[in-house]
Order: sequence, then structure tokens, then C-alpha cells
Amino acid sequence: MRKEEGKIYILLISVHGLIRGHDLELGCDADTGGQTKYVVELARALGEHPCVARVDLVTRRIDDKSVSSDYAKKLEKISHNVNIVRIDCAEQRYINKELLWDHLDNFSDNLLEYLSQNKLCPHIIHSHYADAGYVGTLLSHQLSIPLIHTGHSLGRSKRLRLLASGVKKEEIEKRYNMSRRINAEEATLGIAERVITSTNQEIEEQYGLYDFYQPQTMRVVPPGTDLKQFYPADGSESKLSIADSINHFLQEPGKPLILALSRPDPRKNIITLIEAYGQSKELQKIANLVIIAGNRDDIRDMDDGAQEVLTDLLVTIDSYDLYGKVSYPKHHSADDVPAIYRLAAQSQGVFVNPALTEPFGLTLIEAAASGLPIVATDDGGPIDIISNCKNGYLIDPLDHQDISQQLLKVLKDKKKWQQMSSNGIDGVNRYYSWKSHAEKYLEVIQPLIDKTEPIVRIDLQRRSRLYRNRSIFSDLDQSLLGDPSLLPEFTKILKKNAKCSSFGIATGRRLDSALKLIKLYKIPFPDALVTSLGTEIHYGHHLTRDTAWDDHIDYLWRPNKVRSVLSELPGLKLQPKPEQSRFKISYYYDAKLAPDINEIRHILLQHDQTVNVVFSFGQFLDIVPVRASKGLALRWYAEQWDIPLDHILVAGGSGADEDMIRGNTLAVLVANRHNEELSDFIDLERVYYAKKPYAAGILDAIKYYDFFETCKVPHV
Repeated sequence: MRKEEGKIYILLISVHGLIRGHDLELGCDADTGGQTKYVVELARALGEHPCVARVDLVTRRIDDKSVSSDYAKKLEKISHNVNIVRIDCAEQRYINKELLWDHLDNFSDNLLEYLSQNKLCPHIIHSHYADAGYVGTLLSHQLSIPLIHTGHSLGRSKRLRLLASGVKKEEIEKRYNMSRRINAEEATLGIAERVITSTNQEIEEQYGLYDFYQPQTMRVVPPGTDLKQFYPADGSESKLSIADSINHFLQEPGKPLILALSRPDPRKNIITLIEAYGQSKELQKIANLVIIAGNRDDIRDMDDGAQEVLTDLLVTIDSYDLYGKVSYPKHHSADDVPAIYRLAAQSQGVFVNPALTEPFGLTLIEAAASGLPIVATDDGGPIDIISNCKNGYLIDPLDHQDISQQLLKVLKDKKKWQQMSSNGIDGVNRYYSWKSHAEKYLEVIQPLIDKTEPIVRIDLQRRSRLYRNRSIFSDLDQSLLGDPSLLPEFTKILKKNAKCSSFGIATGRRLDSALKLIKLYKIPFPDALVTSLGTEIHYGHHLTRDTAWDDHIDYLWRPNKVRSVLSELPGLKLQPKPEQSRFKISYYYDAKLAPDINEIRHILLQHDQTVNVVFSFGQFLDIVPVRASKGLALRWYAEQWDIPLDHILVAGGSGADEDMIRGNTLAVLVANRHNEELSDFIDLERVYYAKKPYAAGILDAIKYYDFFETCKVPHV
């Protein structure tokens, strides 16, 4: 760090939202979330560092009677060397960030004038979010000052989430100015000398989608945690009302608590945790399970995803007869959360995060700061947190036995528990406090100021289209699995072309079953995961569920009536519950006893059941909504993502894949599939019969179709 005479001046830019140094108005709209709190806390923490002379947090001046007059003040001092500077930006009213793009050049010019008039020259410009990135890019060019950037969220990722929620691509463009945002992000990444992220996973999976992705410029600096709010138990927690709410459910409230705290979201994997607890008599004997899953009055009034999770929660508790051992309070406030962690720590319990995917894991840091050891999914942020803090164990979130074993390891060894509790408290102070954040931050920027670290640029170019224009879709069991030695080359090709082509998997398996195989065989994580025979679509590593698809296929779907009709037929036996889902009814089919498949279709139609009947491998019969199938899900994806069907290469082989292969898609049958249900497709021009099996056969097809060059169908 610099000596006293060489202290540094940092200019932070965060344009949108409501920013002030006190009483932050968090959550009043989409522009007043975590970024607002982060930039204020960052400015304050940097100002307290002895090597920092001055920090200016620059934002937009807002003169609007609908908000506090605080936001019209041109200067607000946070401390002796930290200021919030508000710059005029053409439009004085408070408006959403999506409407600011036409005013950002004016904001930039006014900020440049402010610096010139006050004879200020920052050592570093640090932009936050795409709008500030646009401004920071202009200033960096004009002043020859290094630019640092933090995206907070990225346009390409947000577009994915919006498409999954059912917003049409035209509406996304109109409402969110998405092209301008993504172009601004690309330009910012093109010149930023450092990009600061929260986790390593964020670098590859979010920034990796950008043309100007330059991983050598990126550094992980985890955000700080408020240690005044999250701290070890002091013995007073048991007197709080939230303690009564938790203990209300428990027969033996004195036992250690296994605490899970999350939204009632299927991706949080709460049901698997309850199943793991229900299958372990030893866990039930020594500890109670506490599930804090949002707030509810009437489950029936909640959205479909929350309803499904909470209903399954109650059903699972009932099926394992866990009454008196599991607590699931209906209500808690934000102020209760720190006390809940301390209650669990006071009981010598453990915090568990069994989420299918966890990009950061703020709850893990909060638990650690409270002295509570942790057990967490072996994905994303938890890997970094447990590596740094040495305060718990990683788990396979889909393995019941692994979950219970790791929980038992924490709970049974009291000496180890004390060590992990202390490690967590020390680790958070060392790696995740605001003081440690400021230290790491300054280590990252100092070489740029001193010009001691050369900036190495990769020769990059923008793609011709803003979004991916092609995709590879494969089934799972028969086209990818079978010979793991063939997967590395397939993975290499997918990564090389990831910016122009997405990768999808379409399978009859349930989501959890598919995820197990993807992880076991180290298959590249798909951009689109179609499961349960096309009845569910999830996007990206965050497994964002396409709820618009759910609404679309719910048309004419009456599962109870279907089960009633088919219950009378011989040769049909319902498969186990794990193979059933909201939009899929699965049977074992005995050809010696059961009616012909076409007869089954006719019987269902006679009873006014308009559904899709899928028969595969000569023994599996699945009934799904009439609007659902692998092929229909693929076409929904193609429409949503604006990918022409003849730019989609499909690898399949069972009867369930038939409508993926027919039509305008390009198709391949790998060598191990030639003699199965789809062998009659040999005369179709768009079906290529590969000479190699599994993933090698797909690679053959990529060459045959010249897929990554022209996407034209060769003449046979």
C-alpha cells in the first residue's frame, strides 16, 4: 500500500436508484436493492482505510417531490473523507434505470465538468452496473484513468430470467432497452482493467457469455457482511418471540437445531433435506430440523412454485411421521434472522444449505459470523466459503446419505463443533468483513495505480448477432452416456463455440435424476435443461424455471382423471413416486397384458382426455399434457430465443425423441441407436446416421453439417 504522502482518491459511480448515507430505502422498487447498500458500504469501508485519501460516490441528483429532498442535495458527507456527489442528469424526476440511457451522455459531461471545476483527478474510476459502466467508459477514455467495473447483474443473464418468466423477446427489448444495456456491458468489458466479482463461478458462467470476456482482468473480492448484525450468541436469544415460534412445533426443544433458511423455491432443495432427515433415525434422535421458508398465511394464495414446495414439505413431513421433530414457522421478520442463527448456534446445531445451485451463499456467511458451523452444496459460492473459513463440509445436494452423514459429522463431534464455530467467526472477519473487503479491494487496484502490472489484452471481436443463433440438443442416456471417455472432446468443442451456440439436454428423467448424471459424468452444464419428457424447462446453472411454459402446457390437463381412466386397464403399473411429477404420469407397460398403445390413446380420447401418450423402450408409458413433449419444448425454446429450427442440431434415439427429430431441425442418430425405434428415419434428409457412438457420433454430425460455420443442410 502507499505511504501517507501517496494516499489514493477513488471515484465510485452508481447512477440509478436512491442513494444516501443513512436510512437506505431498500426494496421499494427494483432499483433500490443490494447494489445501493453495497456501494454505500464500500465507500464507507474504503474511507476508513489509512491508504485512502478520498472517496467520492457519484450518483444522479434527483429533484422530485415523490422522493425525499435528500436526493436533491449536490453533496452529502458520509465521513471526513467520503462524499456522495450528486450530478445533474437532464431528467430531474426519479425514473427507472431502463429510461436513463438517453441521459447518460449528459450525466457524463456534467461529471467531467465537476471534476475539472474542482481540480480533481481520481486514481481509479469504479463503475457499478451497465449504466455506470457506460459513463465510466467515456470518462476513462477522456481522462486516461484506469476503469474498474462491477456488473452486479448482467443483461444476458437477466434476459434469460425474463424469457423464463414468460416475457416475450420483443417486450424485453422495448421495456428494458436490453440491446443498449448489453452493448454497454460489452464496451465496458472491452476497456476495464479490472472486473470485480463475488465468486469464481460468476466469472465463467455469467461474464463468459460476453464477446469481450477477458478472464485475466477479473478478480474475486467477496462483498462484506454487517458484523454488527450477525455475531455469536450471547444467551439472550431463547427469550425472543421467534424462539417460541420455533419451539412450538418441537417435542424436545432442547436438542441441537439443524437450520435451513431460504425461499420456498424448488431449486433450494428443501424436500431432499427433509427426506434425508426422515431416512436417518440417528439424526432424528440427536437433533431437530428447523425450516425457515419465507412467510405464509394461506399456502393456496401463494404462487405455484411456492405452493408446490410448501405442499411437498407438509406431505414429506407426514410421510416420514416427523411431527414434533421438524419446525416450520409461518412467519418471521428480517430482524428475526440474526437471532435464528444465534439460536441454532446456542443449541450447538448446524446450518445447512442443500440448494441445487448456489452462486454466492450469503446465508452461509451470516451463519458463520454467528458461530454456526455449515453444511452446504458443493457448487459455486459454498466451495469458496468453506475453503476460506474451514467451518463445515460440502455435500452432494441430491444424495440423501451424504447430506445426513455430513450433518452427523458436525453434530456428533463436540470438540470439532467448537473448532468449526471459532473458525467460522474468524474466517468471516478475515475474508468477508467490510474491513477485509476493503483490504482485498485495494490490493487489486494498487498495481493499476502504480502501473506495476501490465494489462494483457486478448484479441477479441464482436459476434455478428447480439445473441446466440444456433443450438445443440441431445437426449441424455442414449446419446451422451455410455462411454465417458468420449465426453472431454465434446465438452471442448461446446466451450470453444459457447458464444455462438447454446447447449441443451432433453430427457425423460426428472430434474434431480438428470442433474445427478450431469454431475457424475462431468457433462457440460446445459443452457437449457428439458426434463420429464418436455414438461419442465430450466435455464442455465441457476436452473431458472420457465414458468411461462408451465402455464402453456397446463391447458386441458386433468391428471386425476387420467389416472382414474387408466386404473381400470390391465398391464399398466404406476412407477414409483420419484418418477411422477406435476405434468407427467408414468407407468410400467406389460405388452403381454396391456392394450395396444393406439387403443390406450383411443380410450383416453373417449373419456375426453386430450393428452400426449409417449411409449419408449418397449416398456415405459408416459402421459403428459397435449402441449408437452420434447419436440414441443425444443420449439418453444427456439421461438423464445429466436433460433431458427434449421440452426438446431438434435441427437436422439428413443420414441420420446421422435418429434424433436422430425421437421426442420438437423438430426443425428449416433451409432449405438441405429436399430432402435427411430431406424425408419433413414430416408429423411435431415437425419444423419453417425458411424461413431455416443458423444463421438454427435461430433461426427457437427462436421457433417459444418454446424459451426454455415448451418446449411448438406445435400445427400
